[in-house]
Amino acid sequence: MRSSFGALVLIVVGVLFLLSNLGWVPQVWPLLRKWWPITLIIAGVIMLLERRGK
Repeated sequence: MRSSFGALVLIVVGVLFLLSNLGWVPQVWPLLRKWWPITLIIAGVIMLLERRGK
């Protein structure tokens, strides 16, 4: 699961940037500038939950 998580994150980020460049979603950069710390928190929680499950 851990190796799949990194790949899925990259795919989602790539799709968001592509849709933003095509004008289908609002610009991503303002959102990333404001909310990037939440990605670190979510990643940490996922890692913690995975380790507790073992």
